[in-house]
Amino acid sequence: MTKIPMTADGYARLEEELKHLKAVARPDVIRAIAEAREHGDISENAEYLAARERQSFIEGRLAELEDKISRAEVIDPATLSGKQVKFGAVVTLIDEDTEEKSVYQIVGEDEADIKAKRLAITSPLARALVGKSVGDSVEVTTPGGSRSYEISKVAFKK
Repeated sequence: MTKIPMTADGYARLEEELKHLKAVARPDVIRAIAEAREHGDISENAEYLAARERQSFIEGRLAELEDKISRAEVIDPATLSGKQVKFGAVVTLIDEDTEEKSVYQIVGEDEADIKAKRLAITSPLARALVGKSVGDSVEVTTPGGSRSYEISKVAFKK
């Protein structure tokens, strides 16, 4: 069974979503199915079919969350150190073409949010960065073409 790396914040968000689905969404959809059944013939009842579809989605997401939580490997970036890029690192990059500076934290897949400057460990850029050190240059193929970055800083913080 493969472990899934994530920060404590990412783990807490998954647990919160799991609690919400179990305590709120699942009971709501069960009530909606019961109400729709009271309206008669369920074979042509759009409310019933929509509620069953929603229930199927909720049950699938619950199974997915329980699986991820059971395989989670919570890593606290504050306990890490070093000059090499690895999970949890906050990396400052300089685009070698435009000299534009960017800062990203490498996090688990479920925590990734490019607007919040959080890269999934499985993203092409993060995969290119892992194992590299300050001063190294990396080339990444993106949908917009090839980009080159220089690593100017690697830090570990929460």
